[in-house]
Order: sequence, then C-alpha cells, then structure tokens
Amino acid sequence: MTTLKVSSYAIFLLSISGIIYALVFNPADWIVYAISIVLIPTFILSLGLILMARVKKEEEDERRNEPFIGY
Repeated sequence: MTTLKVSSYAIFLLSISGIIYALVFNPADWIVYAISIVLIPTFILSLGLILMARVKKEEEDERRNEPFIGY
C-alpha cells in the first residue's frame, strides 16, 4: 500500500507542476493542449488514488487481517 501512496504522490506532484508551468510561463498552444489532455486527467486520477489509499481507523484492522484480493 505504501508503493501506491508514493507513486500517487509522485504523479500528483508531476501533474501539478505541469499545470502550473502551463499557467505561469505561457508556452505554445500545442503544449498547453497536450498538458490539458494528459495532465488534468492524471491529476484527477492521482487525487482519487491518494484518497483511496488512506486507511480509516475502523478499517485498519480489517485491512491487516483480510487484505483486498479483488472481486
């Protein structure tokens, strides 16, 4: 689970930095389009993964005893 958190935060920071770059430095139009097509959905995906990786106190014992193995 920690690898999921680390990779989610890395993707989150990469997407945030790309979006801020497009907003601040005003690159060419095609770069802004590429950033918006790729990095905005990546930002949303990584934010969702970060929120899913959090463990609630009441679920902590359940995850330790019975890890999720799929459907």
